[in-house]
This record gives sequence, structure tokens and C-alpha cells, in this order.
Amino acid sequence: MPLADARAVEPALAVRDAEPAADRRALDDLADWCGRYTPWVAAETEIAHGAGGLWLDVTGCSHLFGGERGLLEDAIARLAGFGITARGALADTPGAAWALARFEARAARGLVLPPGDAHAALADLPVAGLRLAPATVSELERFGLSRIGSLYEIARGPFVARFGTLLARRLDQAFGALGEPISPRRPVPEQRVRQAFAEPIATEPAIAAALRALLVRLCAALERQGRGVRRLELAVWRLDGAVRRLPVGTHRAVRDPAHLFRLLAEHLDTLDYPIGIELMVLAATVTETVAASQLALATSPPRGGEPASGVQSAGQQAPPADLAPLLDRLTNRLGSARVTRPVARASHVPERAQSLLPLLDAPPPAPVEPAESFRSRAARPPRLLARPEPIEAMALVPDDPPRQFRWRGRTHLVRRAEGPERIAPEWWRRDQAARASGCRDTLTRDYYRIEDSEGGRFWVYRDGLYDAPAAPAPRWYLHGLFA
Repeated sequence: MPLADARAVEPALAVRDAEPAADRRALDDLADWCGRYTPWVAAETEIAHGAGGLWLDVTGCSHLFGGERGLLEDAIARLAGFGITARGALADTPGAAWALARFEARAARGLVLPPGDAHAALADLPVAGLRLAPATVSELERFGLSRIGSLYEIARGPFVARFGTLLARRLDQAFGALGEPISPRRPVPEQRVRQAFAEPIATEPAIAAALRALLVRLCAALERQGRGVRRLELAVWRLDGAVRRLPVGTHRAVRDPAHLFRLLAEHLDTLDYPIGIELMVLAATVTETVAASQLALATSPPRGGEPASGVQSAGQQAPPADLAPLLDRLTNRLGSARVTRPVARASHVPERAQSLLPLLDAPPPAPVEPAESFRSRAARPPRLLARPEPIEAMALVPDDPPRQFRWRGRTHLVRRAEGPERIAPEWWRRDQAARASGCRDTLTRDYYRIEDSEGGRFWVYRDGLYDAPAAPAPRWYLHGLFA
């Protein structure tokens, strides 16, 4: 009713402005909290009349809470402790559970519907339990179809023609004739272990001990599958209802509990554990297959002082240490965006031939270069300038290499030159001005490897061609140094 009418009925009515965005955030936080029961949690996309709903697929999880009824009663009781009034129903289809949770009186304490009883349980519920639009519900009630059971005996053809296909689809979903997948709000981890505590823990030694035990269980499960962790997430449920998550990543797939513990232990203080933790969940969100590696055989050297084949002698250099644990510690300590690796890109233009990607996201280097590679066969300087720097060059013939050039206030006399190596830009990256003027070669480059009179070696290029029509005069740039 209008606010003025409501205040006329109840002058002491308390009024607060509606905050749909805050309601959505609160429902999302509640969905994270419900992850204590199952990783398959989704929040309703629409919040109507100030009430929101959550979907929980508890298949295979109810035994951790003493059965389906125990899980449902535990959830309702804990929410009541937070000051949240909740109704819950558990059924063999999402549609039936939705209708029972909202329109069945027994759902206030938690209702578990036996399999196969959906027809009888939904018959006396209002048609609004089928998740229909308010206009459709009003029209059904106008025809005297106010209960779901009144739709059972009606032929599908007439009311599909009158009310559309949604009504028939909702009926089929409620009774299991049509599948209704639930998309979880967060990705479901590939492996997940949990530890609930009889009494909340709030000290670092207790949390560390629990974390070590979870890592041992998780790595043992991964070892049975021949897989290792690439992304790991520790989630804790605190006494105040807040959920804190601590993600870490690894350079390559690992399943060493000690190494993973070191990565997580550096950031345990971000969990605010002094409040008290009642549940810990460790999830491997991304895993990869761990290839078997050949172990070295411990053999004694043969008589005569000569080392056996495959056995390292005292004078031989030991293989380099594995850098993966160090890279993992640096990445998780400094941030994934600050530890990068160059990755080749499909481009002949030198400054676009590679890019820096976070180490955890960069693809592993290919052991063999593909046959169709964009890598140039010509020599490249070991040092490439961040940006090509303009130089003043002088050549005997316009298309010849320079005889001398001036760079950073110093003149260099060219003694030897190799080239040109012509590199044209990608046609799809040409700027609008070049396309408008019709000059297709304004950015074509001719690269030269030159050596000056003092032995310095440079990589220079001429930007543009002299015979290009209506093109600006070519310019010279220095792009790299060989020595």
C-alpha cells in the first residue's frame, strides 16, 4: 500500500529507504557463507519483496551434517543466530524445493521432501510457487486456477497457447521431467577438504596445525589422481559469520604439503583469525597432471677412479637448483602482476614480438619451436631499447644504409653495414590516417646492422619508403645495441 496509507494505519511505522544494491551484496555474502555446506551455491538473480533466496545442491554433502534434515536444521539455526529468519526445503528438484520453501508452512523449521512426493506436496500450493510472472499468476487466478494441483489434469496445448511455454516448462522442472541445472556462484573446485572444529580456534599454532593436516589430506588425494595444484584457496568461516579467503598460485603443478604451507603461512594474518574460526576449507581450484620424473640412482663409482656413465664425478658441475619454489614464493609475496615472463607473440614487428605476462598465467614454453614460427632468422640485438630513438642519418643513396648518424649528441661513422631486412606492419593495425590517405607503406621499416669506426654495433631502421606516393619523408631510428 502507499506509505501515507500505511502510516495512517500504524503511525509508529518505521520506514527505511530501500537499497537493492546493498541487498544484493548481502545475499552474495550469505551465499559465500553457505559454502560451508556445499560448494554448489547460487543466489537468485532477482530479489522480490525484500526476500532473497539461495540454491544449494547438497548432493553428496549431507552426510557431513548427520543427514539431509540435520544439514537443513543446522543452516536455519545458524542463520537465526545471525538475526536472519530463513525458511528451507529440500527436494529432489530445484523447482519443488523453491515452491515448498516459500509456500509450505512446515518450511519454517526445515522441510525434507521424500523422493517422488512432489506431485502430492505441490498440489495445494499457490501457482506463484512455479516462479511465474505476477501478471501470469493473476490471469491464472482469474480463470480459477489458483493452485498448482488444478493444472495437473489440463491438456498442455490450450494453456500453452494461452499462457506461453514457461508455465509448462516450470511444471516439468518441478516434477523432474525436465532438467534444471544450477550454475554455482563460484567455480566448483576440483578437490576440496574441510575441517570443522568442536570449539573455535583463534591462535596461530592451532591454525597452522589444522592447515598442515588439510594440506596432507589434499595432496594425498591429488597424488592418487596423478595431479598437482596450480591454484589453491584457503577459506575460513569466522564466528561473526564472515568468510575470509586466501588464494595462492604456483608456477607449476605441485603437491608438496611443506611448500604449499610456506606459501599460505606468509598471509595467515589477513584472515583476522583472533575473532575465532569454526570451519576451514582448503580447495584446489586449478590442477594439472604431474608428469613422472626419472629419479637419480645412487651408485658407487667403479674401481679405477673413472666415473661410471650417468654418475656425476667430483669435478663435474652440479645441475642448477629448481627455481619453481623460489618463483612461487616471490609471486605470492610480491603479487602475481609483479613477477612476469616474456611470451612470444605472432608478430614480426620487434616491439610487438613478445609481451610480459604474469608468471602464473603465462603458458609454459614450448619444448620445440613450431614449423610456422614468427621468429626472424636474422640476427637480433641482445638489447632492445624500450622505444626506438630518432637519429640523424646521412646516406649516399636514399635507399642505402647510412654512412654516418648522430645519436644522443654524438656522431658515429659507419664502417660496415648489413641489410636491409624489410618488416612491414600488420595490415589490421594500420592507423586511420594511413588508411584515409591510401598510403599503405608509410610504416614499412628497413632494418640495418651497422658497425661504427670504434667497433660499436647498432640496429637502426628507416621508417617509410622514398618511393611511396603522398607519404611523409622517411625517418631514421636506432632500435637496439649489439655490443
